[in-house]
Amino acid sequence: MKSFKSLIIFLFLFLFNFNNITFAKDPSALINQIVDEAASILSSDDPVESKIIKLNAIAESSVDINGIGMYTLGKYRKSITDEQKSKYQKLFRSYFLKSFSSRLVDYTNPRINVVSQKKINDKYTIVNSILEATSKRPQVKIDWRIYTKNPERPLIRDLIVEGLSLARTQKEEFNSIIQNNGGDINALFKTLEEFLIK
Repeated sequence: MKSFKSLIIFLFLFLFNFNNITFAKDPSALINQIVDEAASILSSDDPVESKIIKLNAIAESSVDINGIGMYTLGKYRKSITDEQKSKYQKLFRSYFLKSFSSRLVDYTNPRINVVSQKKINDKYTIVNSILEATSKRPQVKIDWRIYTKNPERPLIRDLIVEGLSLARTQKEEFNSIIQNNGGDINALFKTLEEFLIK
């Protein structure tokens, strides 16, 4: 799961917006708005615990966690029971949040520039952006996959960092775990549970 953990950091470097602030409806404006909030929160003097609480709350309202979770199950999402689906969604949500919250607090004042956007269809728009280089990291190309089926509430569904899809990477990893255990989804549940108790 290391590759997913590193990619998810990029995703949530910029997902900061308070619940009482209205999200922009245009995908590019949405990302710009989130980036501005990110710079403010990450450069604040708030305690680490406070930042993590805010991160979790904001992520749950800004990202389609259930959508990402079900996608990562691949073909197995069609064969699990409703009970297994419910258990998986709870585990994935906890895993998703824990994967990034403790790591993001070390970032300060990230700078990202939105350069373009392209509407793929009525459901998706891709927003292209660049994470500026610093003395510690090179410039990074980041493409945001925005789910716009409900234009009043766009949600982030995926992030492509230098051509590598976060969601696809996680899908391949989860499917490998299940396949290597004879198609038993309980093996994935066990892996997620072990991660959560560390």
